[in-house]
Amino acid sequence: MRIGFYQFRPLFGKPDHNCRKVVDRLKSVRADLIVLPELCLTGYLFKDRTEVKALAEDPRRSASVQSLVALCRRRGFHLVTGFTEKARDKYFNSALLLGPRGIRRTYRKLHFFMEENSWFDPGDKELAVDRVNGVRIGMMICFDWVFPEVARTLALAGADVICHPSDLVLGHCQQAMLTRSLENGVFSVTANRFGTDRRPHGEVRFTGRSQIVGPRGELLFRAPSQREVVHVLKIDPARARDKAITPHNQLLKDRRPEFYT
Repeated sequence: MRIGFYQFRPLFGKPDHNCRKVVDRLKSVRADLIVLPELCLTGYLFKDRTEVKALAEDPRRSASVQSLVALCRRRGFHLVTGFTEKARDKYFNSALLLGPRGIRRTYRKLHFFMEENSWFDPGDKELAVDRVNGVRIGMMICFDWVFPEVARTLALAGADVICHPSDLVLGHCQQAMLTRSLENGVFSVTANRFGTDRRPHGEVRFTGRSQIVGPRGELLFRAPSQREVVHVLKIDPARARDKAITPHNQLLKDRRPEFYT
């Protein structure tokens, strides 16, 4: 399977521009699965919930989602993208798994960073795994990395690859994701943005350094901090299904959850 990411700099409040940028940059990329950053169509640094309401969309009625699905159809791949989601009277920081036939799954961020809890409603969907070309895919978003239960839950559900759309500000997530991959025996793709959201009420600078990590915690590729990058590499999902640590130890079977309460 060919997996990768697109690290770029979205413009705040310009979803049409950002969507066109993604479509143009990926229109000739050969891959099976590409991960995009968190909230990459709208930008990140909202002023308040009112601003979220003005930019959020129902993904089933979103022209941007339709454009990305059309891209998947033309290129024969799947995308995981961050999305500012409207669902009736609620607003979520979400990730969408998109394929040639449309929206495969929506995941809503469980763990908020800084002021996000004043912008969004808490995620209300269970962590789940989907098959893409026979490979089992799970999703988490940005600050979810701090909570090891998220990656572990996806691994227990059978994930081979964890897709991790992000707008990372802190400097140590990338290194921590090596541990998340190692302790769960999975591949992970962290797609981060770079640049700065400069708004009248403040600014946030993002760390870039998107990466792909192997199931033994090995760094397979890491992008520079402040540069636009598309990177795709070929993986063997069988490596994520071999949970042996030694001939006598198996990563998931050796767990003793009756003592973890």
